[in-house]
Amino acid sequence: MNSIWFSRIYYVFGFLALVFVILIVTCSEVAVLMCYFHLCAEDYYWPWRAFLTAGASGYYVFLYSIIYYIQRLTIDNFPSAVLYFGWSLVMSLLFSILTGTVGYFAALVFVRKIFASIKVD
Repeated sequence: MNSIWFSRIYYVFGFLALVFVILIVTCSEVAVLMCYFHLCAEDYYWPWRAFLTAGASGYYVFLYSIIYYIQRLTIDNFPSAVLYFGWSLVMSLLFSILTGTVGYFAALVFVRKIFASIKVD
Protein backbone atom coordinates (compact mmCIF):
# COMPACT_ATOMS: atom_id res chain seq x y z
CA MET A 1 0.00 0.00 0.00
CA ASN A 2 2.88 2.36 0.66
CA SER A 3 4.19 1.82 -2.87
CA ILE A 4 0.78 2.56 -4.37
CA TRP A 5 -0.43 5.51 -2.32
CA PHE A 6 2.84 7.28 -1.48
CA SER A 7 4.42 7.06 -4.98
CA ARG A 8 7.37 5.02 -3.79
CA ILE A 9 9.22 2.89 -6.30
CA TYR A 10 9.04 -0.85 -5.68
CA TYR A 11 12.30 -2.62 -6.56
CA VAL A 12 11.76 -6.22 -5.47
CA PHE A 13 10.07 -7.55 -8.61
CA GLY A 14 11.44 -11.08 -8.24
CA PHE A 15 9.76 -11.44 -4.86
CA LEU A 16 6.58 -9.92 -6.28
CA ALA A 17 6.60 -12.45 -9.15
CA LEU A 18 7.07 -15.31 -6.67
CA VAL A 19 4.16 -14.09 -4.55
CA PHE A 20 2.02 -13.78 -7.70
CA VAL A 21 2.78 -17.40 -8.65
CA ILE A 22 1.92 -18.53 -5.12
CA LEU A 23 -1.35 -16.55 -5.36
CA ILE A 24 -2.27 -18.22 -8.65
CA VAL A 25 -1.49 -21.71 -7.32
CA THR A 26 -3.40 -21.10 -4.08
CA CYS A 27 -6.48 -19.74 -5.86
CA SER A 28 -6.42 -22.71 -8.23
CA GLU A 29 -6.15 -25.24 -5.44
CA VAL A 30 -8.89 -23.67 -3.35
CA ALA A 31 -11.26 -23.48 -6.32
CA VAL A 32 -10.58 -27.08 -7.32
CA LEU A 33 -11.02 -28.31 -3.75
CA MET A 34 -14.33 -26.50 -3.28
CA CYS A 35 -15.49 -27.68 -6.71
CA TYR A 36 -14.66 -31.25 -5.71
CA PHE A 37 -16.66 -30.90 -2.49
CA HIS A 38 -19.65 -29.54 -4.38
CA LEU A 39 -19.48 -32.31 -6.98
CA CYS A 40 -19.29 -34.92 -4.21
CA ALA A 41 -22.46 -33.41 -2.73
CA GLU A 42 -24.08 -33.72 -6.21
CA ASP A 43 -24.28 -29.96 -6.62
CA TYR A 44 -23.42 -29.40 -10.25
CA TYR A 45 -23.65 -25.61 -10.26
CA TRP A 46 -19.91 -25.25 -9.93
CA PRO A 47 -18.91 -22.44 -12.39
CA TRP A 48 -20.08 -19.42 -10.38
CA ARG A 49 -19.06 -20.99 -7.11
CA ALA A 50 -15.55 -21.59 -8.44
CA PHE A 51 -15.36 -17.97 -9.60
CA LEU A 52 -16.68 -16.55 -6.34
CA THR A 53 -14.59 -18.84 -4.14
CA ALA A 54 -11.33 -17.67 -5.65
CA GLY A 55 -12.61 -14.13 -6.24
CA ALA A 56 -13.38 -13.62 -2.57
CA SER A 57 -9.77 -12.63 -2.07
CA GLY A 58 -10.65 -9.20 -3.46
CA TYR A 59 -12.88 -8.76 -0.43
CA TYR A 60 -9.84 -9.20 1.80
CA VAL A 61 -7.88 -6.67 -0.24
CA PHE A 62 -10.63 -4.11 0.27
CA LEU A 63 -10.84 -4.98 3.96
CA TYR A 64 -7.09 -4.41 4.24
CA SER A 65 -7.44 -1.05 2.51
CA ILE A 66 -9.99 -0.04 5.16
CA ILE A 67 -7.61 -1.14 7.93
CA TYR A 68 -4.76 0.71 6.19
CA TYR A 69 -6.91 3.86 6.00
CA ILE A 70 -7.72 3.72 9.70
CA GLN A 71 -4.23 2.89 10.98
CA ARG A 72 -1.77 4.53 8.60
CA LEU A 73 -3.36 7.33 6.60
CA THR A 74 -4.19 10.79 7.87
CA ILE A 75 -6.78 12.00 5.38
CA ASP A 76 -8.87 14.81 6.79
CA ASN A 77 -11.12 15.92 3.94
CA PHE A 78 -14.06 13.99 2.53
CA PRO A 79 -13.22 14.13 -1.22
CA SER A 80 -9.81 12.57 -0.63
CA ALA A 81 -11.38 9.77 1.40
CA VAL A 82 -13.95 9.13 -1.34
CA LEU A 83 -11.16 9.08 -3.92
CA TYR A 84 -9.11 6.64 -1.80
CA PHE A 85 -12.01 4.26 -1.22
CA GLY A 86 -13.15 4.54 -4.83
CA TRP A 87 -9.78 3.52 -6.20
CA SER A 88 -9.42 0.85 -3.52
CA LEU A 89 -12.77 -0.58 -4.58
CA VAL A 90 -11.73 -0.57 -8.24
CA MET A 91 -8.45 -2.34 -7.41
CA SER A 92 -10.30 -4.87 -5.24
CA LEU A 93 -12.83 -5.59 -7.98
CA LEU A 94 -10.08 -6.07 -10.56
CA PHE A 95 -8.24 -8.35 -8.14
CA SER A 96 -11.47 -10.34 -7.62
CA ILE A 97 -11.96 -10.70 -11.37
CA LEU A 98 -8.35 -11.84 -11.81
CA THR A 99 -8.40 -14.44 -9.05
CA GLY A 100 -11.95 -15.54 -9.88
CA THR A 101 -10.99 -16.15 -13.49
CA VAL A 102 -8.00 -18.21 -12.38
CA GLY A 103 -10.24 -20.24 -10.07
CA TYR A 104 -12.86 -20.77 -12.76
CA PHE A 105 -10.37 -22.02 -15.33
CA ALA A 106 -8.66 -24.27 -12.80
CA ALA A 107 -12.01 -25.81 -11.84
CA LEU A 108 -12.94 -26.14 -15.53
CA VAL A 109 -9.74 -28.08 -16.27
CA PHE A 110 -10.37 -30.23 -13.18
CA VAL A 111 -13.97 -31.03 -14.16
CA ARG A 112 -12.99 -31.86 -17.74
CA LYS A 113 -10.21 -34.16 -16.51
CA ILE A 114 -12.39 -36.09 -14.08
CA PHE A 115 -15.30 -36.45 -16.49
CA ALA A 116 -12.98 -37.43 -19.34
CA SER A 117 -11.63 -40.29 -17.24
CA ILE A 118 -15.08 -41.86 -16.75
CA LYS A 119 -15.46 -44.97 -18.89
CA VAL A 120 -19.05 -45.73 -19.79
CA ASP A 121 -19.46 -49.09 -21.46
